[in-house]
Amino acid sequence: MEEAACQQHAFPSRHQRRGFSEQILMSKTFDYIVVGGGSGGCVVAGRLTEDPAVTVCVLEAGGRGDTAVVNVPTGSVAMLPTRVNNWAFDTVPQPGLGGRIGYQPRGKALGGSSAINAMVYIRGHRVDYDGWAALGNEGWSYDDVLPYFRLSEHNERFDDAFHGRDGPLWVSDLRTGNPFHARYLEAARQAGLPLTDDFNGAQQEGVGLYQVTQKHGERWSAARAYLLPHVGRRDNLTVETHAQVLRILFDGMRATGVEVRQHGEVRTLRARREVVLAAGALQTPQLLMLSGVGPAGELQRLGIPVRADLPGVGRNLQDHPDFILGYRTRSVDAMGVSVRGGLRMLREFARFRRERRGMLTSNFAEGGGFLKTRAGLDAPDIQLHFVVALVDDHARRLHVGHGLSCHVCLLRPRSRGSVTLHGTDPLAAPRIDPAFFDDPRDLDDMVAGFRLTRRLMAAPALAEWITHDLFTANVTTDDEIRDVLRRRTDTVYHPVGTCRMGRDALAVVDPQLRVHGLQGLRIVDASIMPTLIGGNTNAPTIMIAEKAVDLIRGARRVPACSSADTAREPAAAPVHRNPAYASCASHEAIQPEEIRHVVA
Repeated sequence: MEEAACQQHAFPSRHQRRGFSEQILMSKTFDYIVVGGGSGGCVVAGRLTEDPAVTVCVLEAGGRGDTAVVNVPTGSVAMLPTRVNNWAFDTVPQPGLGGRIGYQPRGKALGGSSAINAMVYIRGHRVDYDGWAALGNEGWSYDDVLPYFRLSEHNERFDDAFHGRDGPLWVSDLRTGNPFHARYLEAARQAGLPLTDDFNGAQQEGVGLYQVTQKHGERWSAARAYLLPHVGRRDNLTVETHAQVLRILFDGMRATGVEVRQHGEVRTLRARREVVLAAGALQTPQLLMLSGVGPAGELQRLGIPVRADLPGVGRNLQDHPDFILGYRTRSVDAMGVSVRGGLRMLREFARFRRERRGMLTSNFAEGGGFLKTRAGLDAPDIQLHFVVALVDDHARRLHVGHGLSCHVCLLRPRSRGSVTLHGTDPLAAPRIDPAFFDDPRDLDDMVAGFRLTRRLMAAPALAEWITHDLFTANVTTDDEIRDVLRRRTDTVYHPVGTCRMGRDALAVVDPQLRVHGLQGLRIVDASIMPTLIGGNTNAPTIMIAEKAVDLIRGARRVPACSSADTAREPAAAPVHRNPAYASCASHEAIQPEEIRHVVA
């Protein structure tokens, strides 16, 4: 029954496909126009059209995002390093990375980056959202936003004060059954690190296995969760793919529509109520500036008429700097390129077709960790992604054989970058400058994170499977670590903050996500985050969109939580129901002051 349900959702029906074509010519005026069919846009469109009296048009520059390369989880390896469903942007040269040009993949299909990402379901830490509220963003504290996380979530395992069971976004345990799960957890115990069974519960700190946005072993993107089930079934929902918005149209200071290019033709669509920008942290500020909304001096330099002087547009870019330690292993439990591995993958293909289990359900980054590099921190400052494959240069560089990798990224970097325009061509890429390591303290923190991660990977439970350290074998001193960090650090794909929420002079939107000084224009994507959250950004973006729907409607669907219901620490030790935890020895969590020996 489970697999039959999976097959039912694997590809769109003819009825669903008709929704993409027949509705395109039906109308040029809608109540709401949603620019971008990514995580935020799918949620807004799906939720608003629950009301049959409300018409919504979604404009997505990419395709449908409903093919096997998207829905089979390991298909991400064919998309992330290429232009398949991917904008594949580059950054400007980064002085902090020795002048290297960085890579910025972004989803280009319905579902946006949720169609190409590693499917890791992480919300961030309580202090992130309480920090937003402390900046003057009323209604965005942890207790305010937790109900929206729960509203969106269909968690197949957890059912408690932190999780939801009735939402459209499926959150599942991994179905790979990889033996490296238990080895990774045992290595953490041997290294003196705490374990956690739920990164999104009462206590984020610790090492554990990620839950993923999958349903019955298939990727469950925001499009599959919120949009595709309704295409062709709701007459008030129009979804246009291969439709790139060129600029926002205004009548005075009110947004009234968009100019869109589709299949070589440029046409105008009108919005009766609002234009909702959900193009992401890199392209939302680009579109605003092309439309005359942004820093007046910069727009005037390019000859763009200024509609609204908002100096914060494109500023405050934040991203997690990420370094990957890579190792060869003799085990074919890790993915790789070999004759033995190829024969195993043939069996895994058959297993996936039969059961929707096994290696093809892997998100690659199966293990994780949120850890503190020093005492006194309110929240973990580094995140780990333990990968059952060898990753080099965003999978753009392949190695023969099998391997393991472990990412370490800095969760709250101090460096701030920017997104600006190269020129006035709306089809050109934006100028992206994440400014990695612009603040030298970020590099110092990454040195501590590097040492902690290496200690974990050197623990006996993993070391016995490792035959060679590929990238850091002779790196020992802090200066050598800094050098290799500059040579090999890049993004872990979490850009945010370029249209940040707030009430100060550099804020772009208010706490209702309305663009300052304009009417009929709202932003619903990761660009509104005032500060980078401590974790992956897909789930927080979906939360933002769920809350935005209530802001648009003017009615809240869920009450705020009480702090008493969401205590910072669990009342008792967490129950580890994943069998990989059971195979570990006792794993008492070490206290923050005791972690110093880990990074020494």
